[in-house]
Amino acid sequence: MRIAQVSPLYERVPPLYYGGTERIVAYLTDALLAMGHDVTLFASGDSITAARLVPCSKNSLRLDKNCVDPIPHHLLMLEQVMRRAEEFDIIHFHTDYFHFPFSRRYGYPGVTTLHGRLDIPDLVPLYREYSEIPVVSISDAQRRPLPWINWTGTVHHGLPPDLLPYTEQTKNYLAFLGRISPEKGLDVAIAIAEQSGIKLKVAAKVDKENLDYYESVIRPLMNSPWVEYVGEIGEEEKKAFLGEALALVFPIDWEEPFGLVMIESMACGTPVIAFGRGSVPEVVKDGVSGYVVKGIGEAVAAVADIGSISRRGCRRYFEEHFVARRMAADYLNIYEDIIEGIAASKTKPLKNVVLPRHGMMGVGQNG
Repeated sequence: MRIAQVSPLYERVPPLYYGGTERIVAYLTDALLAMGHDVTLFASGDSITAARLVPCSKNSLRLDKNCVDPIPHHLLMLEQVMRRAEEFDIIHFHTDYFHFPFSRRYGYPGVTTLHGRLDIPDLVPLYREYSEIPVVSISDAQRRPLPWINWTGTVHHGLPPDLLPYTEQTKNYLAFLGRISPEKGLDVAIAIAEQSGIKLKVAAKVDKENLDYYESVIRPLMNSPWVEYVGEIGEEEKKAFLGEALALVFPIDWEEPFGLVMIESMACGTPVIAFGRGSVPEVVKDGVSGYVVKGIGEAVAAVADIGSISRRGCRRYFEEHFVARRMAADYLNIYEDIIEGIAASKTKPLKNVVLPRHGMMGVGQNG
């Protein structure tokens, strides 16, 4: 199958540091190539891939000091995608809704994975307007704010099985990995560590929009003797950081769409202690790959009981549910359904109908 993967340009594929969406694009692209498919990747020019790369910006935009506005770069990328659309059997977008007007008017086989949060009121009229566009969720929980849009499947993320090695021997610390922002709950993670009497190592980045939050709320907490801040880390550094931890602490305060760090931790054999919001109950098997808890008290109790979780069993659970080849196979099934739907629509005397098999409406109609 000739497949186009269209990545955001904020990070390279795969990212140097933080970047969940671009990381998944990399793993999916590699898995599809390994399965014998012809993949073209539209991404930043510094991306590293065995696929055919179409560079759509010189560098990843987050780390490019010359980039003030990322939107023009993405619109120019979509122009390139549409100029070449006939070269592909399917176009897989990872760029939120930027391409929706293009997809409606050109009508090429395509699907969009929605990687972000959907519980934002501004999104409702947009998705009502483009309710025919086929989309994929990364967890069933992600669908709750917009259950009526054209969901074609849920595909949980997957990692290459050899990306992060299983680690049996641990050191006496808890791990926090991700962004420093209110919804990620670093302040709560620090409280859990303090009450458990175990050091918390923090590997995290601070985006510009969260600087005030960091300075006013988090920075004073970093003086705790139970906290060690190591900064933003790359893929290689994750191996020891996650692998040697007693547990990953994931006390989120929002409806997390997926939470890639949870399966990265499980890949190392490191169990996850997570608040049961959003995707967490779908990703963490309570008592097998970690504990799903409510509040600080239950989290502290879970830390005390973490030795009851088999690290080997945690790794096995990852291998059974969250590897990249399974993710790619799930997407291939969706691709085939969409392509077959397009073919079926061409045999019917209806105009301007895109993918009727998936319950779509005519162009310009709203749900």
